[in-house]
Amino acid sequence: MSNPPPPKIRRVVTGHDEQGRAVVKIDEVCQHFRAGRGNANVCNIWTTDTTPANNDGDDDKGMRPGVFTMIHDGTVFRILDFHPGLEKRSHRTDSIDYIVVMQGKIDMELEPGGEVVTLKQGDVMVQRGTVHNWINPYNETCVMAVILIHAKSVEAGGKTLEAHGWS
Repeated sequence: MSNPPPPKIRRVVTGHDEQGRAVVKIDEVCQHFRAGRGNANVCNIWTTDTTPANNDGDDDKGMRPGVFTMIHDGTVFRILDFHPGLEKRSHRTDSIDYIVVMQGKIDMELEPGGEVVTLKQGDVMVQRGTVHNWINPYNETCVMAVILIHAKSVEAGGKTLEAHGWS
């Protein structure tokens, strides 16, 4: 299955010049989307690998190599582009995820066959290490901004609930 073209997302990243003055370091339309599961595109806007984050240097942390859902002790800021007929993938990550629907609408299913919540443009969600699956049964694309922050594995019901199903 080939993925439809990704959205045009402008990425602006600030930093400092040699004199320590604030400047714009990157101002571009993202060209580094990668195909996700079927009918999905993913673009990492920025990542960190420490807490607190390190704002020194000029490396483009949105271009970090590798495919990952979470960075240990770090963060991932990404754009998800989910088209109708999105391939199913139930998963849990060791992160707290802040989600903003920028365009369209999408269903989020908790646990296979569980509760379903429909999110539309302007809605926000806090995903707290639960098993979930994104489903797009609609006739429009859904674009979401997602910030993933590393978290310890969830403990509930007297057991540790490990991350799974995301790779």
